[in-house]
Amino acid sequence: MKPEQIKTEKAPAAIGPYSQGIKAGQFVFVSGQLPLDPATGQIVEGDIKVQTARAIRNVQSILQAARLDLDNVVKTTIYLKNINDFAAVNEVYAGFFGSSLPARAVVQVAALPKDAGLEIEAIAWRS
Repeated sequence: MKPEQIKTEKAPAAIGPYSQGIKAGQFVFVSGQLPLDPATGQIVEGDIKVQTARAIRNVQSILQAARLDLDNVVKTTIYLKNINDFAAVNEVYAGFFGSSLPARAVVQVAALPKDAGLEIEAIAWRS
């Protein structure tokens, strides 16, 4: 089976040569999501908590386009511009994922596109 591209207007359009997401067999790979407002393409205004929520909602929208939700996520990677934001990001992240916490990595990076505070990518599994 050939991998299938996932597209939705409910998440920001890709800002480079990549797909919002890809379905490959039982897996869905969601490209890194910045805290962009899908309507404007701009970083949402607010602190890292606001940015985290927006980035997760963008992941969620792409998953919904693949008929999945956050409960299907098995792995995330969070790229933080400032590792000191770790606790604030965790607080928001836990509110979205509840008890279905996926495996995760968090790394600090020197910079992100559009000077975002974070970027979140996800891998989901269709059971």
